[in-house]
Amino acid sequence: MRKVLFSLAMVCALGMVVLSAEAQTQSRSKRVKKLSVKEQLAQERIKSDSLATLVEEYRQRESDWQAAWHREMEARKAVKPVEQFKVDYTPAAADSLAEQLKLKQVNDAMQNFFDKYVCEPVTMDTDASLDSLYAARIKAIVTPIHLPYNEVVRTYIKRYVDGSGLMSRVLARAKYYFPMIEEELLKAGLPVELRALAVVESALVATAVSRVGATGLWQFMPPTGKAYGLEINSMVDERYDPVKSTKAACKHLKYLYDLYNDWSLALAAYNCGQGNVNKALARAGGNPQSFWDVYWFLPSETRGYVPAFIAASYAYVYHQAHNITSAEPPLPIAVDTVHVSRLMHLGQVSSTIDVPNETLKMLNPQYKLDIIPATTKPYTLVLPANRLTEYVTNEAAIFAKDSMYLKEYLNPETVQKKIAQASVTYHKVKSGETLGAIARKYRVTTTQLMRWNGIKNANKLSIGQRLRIEK
Repeated sequence: MRKVLFSLAMVCALGMVVLSAEAQTQSRSKRVKKLSVKEQLAQERIKSDSLATLVEEYRQRESDWQAAWHREMEARKAVKPVEQFKVDYTPAAADSLAEQLKLKQVNDAMQNFFDKYVCEPVTMDTDASLDSLYAARIKAIVTPIHLPYNEVVRTYIKRYVDGSGLMSRVLARAKYYFPMIEEELLKAGLPVELRALAVVESALVATAVSRVGATGLWQFMPPTGKAYGLEINSMVDERYDPVKSTKAACKHLKYLYDLYNDWSLALAAYNCGQGNVNKALARAGGNPQSFWDVYWFLPSETRGYVPAFIAASYAYVYHQAHNITSAEPPLPIAVDTVHVSRLMHLGQVSSTIDVPNETLKMLNPQYKLDIIPATTKPYTLVLPANRLTEYVTNEAAIFAKDSMYLKEYLNPETVQKKIAQASVTYHKVKSGETLGAIARKYRVTTTQLMRWNGIKNANKLSIGQRLRIEK
C-alpha cells in the first residue's frame, strides 16, 4: 500500500514540473512578439534618422569652431605686430650699461632725497633771524638722534657752508661712499643720519690720517681697528678699506649706544673714548642724560664734536639752500668686486686693462704697497664696473706679469724701503697757500710740518717748495 502511495506522489510531482515548464515557455512566447519585416524596416529607418541628426549636429559644431578660429586669425593679422627688442650686447657693452645704470641710480636717489624728503618747515617762528631759520630747518630733520640748535652748532654750520668748497667736495665723495655707508647702517639697525659722522671724522677721505695716527673714513686707532677684526700689518691696513671699516664703525657705534642709551654721549665716546666720557659723567654729578649735561667736563676737542656732527647733517641736507653744488666725483661711482687668490701687484692690472693705476689705488686704499698679498687667503679687488669683463677676460695675462712687477718686492730690504716710502708723501706749495692750510689739508700740525722740513719761519714759504709730510 505504501509503495502504491509513493508511486502516485512521484507521478503527481513530475506532472507539476512538466506543467510549470510548459507555462514558462508559453509566457516567453507571449512576451517576445515577432515583428514583421515592414515593422523592422520602420525601426531601422528611425535609428538611421537619429544617427544622421547627431552627425549633422557635430558637423555644425566643427564648422562653427573653424569659422571662429579663422575670424580670430584674421583679427590677429589685422593688428600690427610689436617689434621685439633684441638684446645683443657684448660683455663689455653690458658692463658699460651696468655702470650707467648705477650712476643713474645714485644720482636719482640723492636728488629724490633732496626733492621729496627735505623741505622747509611749514610753519616758521616769527623771529626772522638766521638762528630761527637754522633751528627750524634742523627741527625738520626727522631722526632718532637728538639734534638741538644753539650758538655752538651755529658756529659749525657757518664753517660747513662758508663757501670754502669743503661741502662741495664732500658731496662729490658722498655719491660714492654714502650709498655703501647707509646700507651698512641699515643692516646694523642704526640711524642712517650717522653717515654724517664720516664727514666730521675724515671729510669722506678714505686715506685721511690724523696727527695722532687715527686712519681712514672712520679714523680708527690701531687697537680699536684690530678689536673689530680689521687686518693691520705692513702690507694691508683695513682701516683704509671703506666697506670693512664702515662695518667696524657700525659695530663700535652700536656698542657705545647700548652702553649709554643716548646718541650724543655715544658720539662723544666715539671721539674721546669711554674713559673720558665716564669721567665727565662722574664729574658732572647729579643724573646727566646727554652730551650737553657734561659739555664742560669733556676734552675741548670733543666739545665741538657733537655740534660739528649736527652741523654736518644740516649742511648735507640743506646744501642747496646755500647754493652749494657737488664737485666732480673723484672716484668711479659704479664699481664691482672680484676676489684675488694669488699674490698680485696693482700695476699688473693697470698695465693690462684700461684702468689708471691711481684709480685702482683710490678704489683699493687698504693695500699699502699696491700689492694684494693673497698667499694664504683671498682678498678683494674693487674695479670700475665697466672694466669687470675686461679684467676677467685678461686675468691670465694679468697673472702672467707677476714676475715683472713682484720681483723687487720679494727682497725683504726692498719691501722695508717701500714701506718707509709709503708712509711719506710730498706737497708742492702753490700760490696763496699757507703752512696752516697745508697742515689742515693733510690733518697734521704746523709744528710737525716745520720739524719735518726744517722750517724756521712758518710765514716764509716759496711757491714750488716741496714739503715732506709723514703719515
